[in-house]
Amino acid sequence: MPSANAAQVDYWNAAAGETWARFQELLDRQIEPLGTRAMNRLAISPAEWVIDVGCGCGQTSLQLAARVGSVGRVVGVDISGPMLEVARHRLAAETGAAVEFRRADAQCDDLGRAVFHAAYSRFGVMFFADPIAAFTNIRRSLKADGRLAFVCWRSLEDNAWMREPLAAAAFALPPAEPSDPAAPGPFAFADPRRVRSILETAGFESVTIDSFESRIGCGDVGESMQLALRVGPLGARLREHRELMSSVAAAVRPVLERFATPQGVLMPAAVWIVGARNPGTG
Repeated sequence: MPSANAAQVDYWNAAAGETWARFQELLDRQIEPLGTRAMNRLAISPAEWVIDVGCGCGQTSLQLAARVGSVGRVVGVDISGPMLEVARHRLAAETGAAVEFRRADAQCDDLGRAVFHAAYSRFGVMFFADPIAAFTNIRRSLKADGRLAFVCWRSLEDNAWMREPLAAAAFALPPAEPSDPAAPGPFAFADPRRVRSILETAGFESVTIDSFESRIGCGDVGESMQLALRVGPLGARLREHRELMSSVAAAVRPVLERFATPQGVLMPAAVWIVGARNPGTG
């Protein structure tokens, strides 16, 4: 993998990727409604070819395959070996799904030229070291008038499902180092002006950025605890301070219990649904 994304390659092939692979069922359940919202934006037709950027454990690629049908094609790309292993295992259980999974870096690896009718991503495009280069590369893989749609997180402040568990754990965690809001990470695209600038500089046109809010969850309090302590900003902090897991868990449980419903724990989430068009193939 190129050195430009070396940190992210290491991150998603070590503890983070292994965690997402281990908890893929709960994670898919939690973020699926948000991904579906962006997928609907593409208005995919049967027989189209689609690239799924940051396909992770493969759920979205298989959903896209159901939309393009047996004549279409879906190529899922990701840098995470552990997550792609899960994706390929899931694909083996499907019958007739026209899906291919590739371990590739969408920022700089060859995705083909004018191959795809559409590009899609569910929370997979916020981690590029050079997002302009990445989206230029993705755009080149699209046919003329090809479409792009993805979903990305708004700010941490807008996402109670990540913010509140982290706040509850703050008493136990060492102070965090100040971070660059534009650095690769889950909130790198929180500023819609930055997103628009990146896409337009990369050559996309007809950029749309719509706000979407929903309550999301993966199950009951116990299941929600598993994710709250292992993914998102809190999960990242606890991977560095595993000795704090017990005390943090005791503080986080009451937060999740406040959001418990008959349908499970449901907490507010806020995202951008982004769309754009490739005017050509240059």
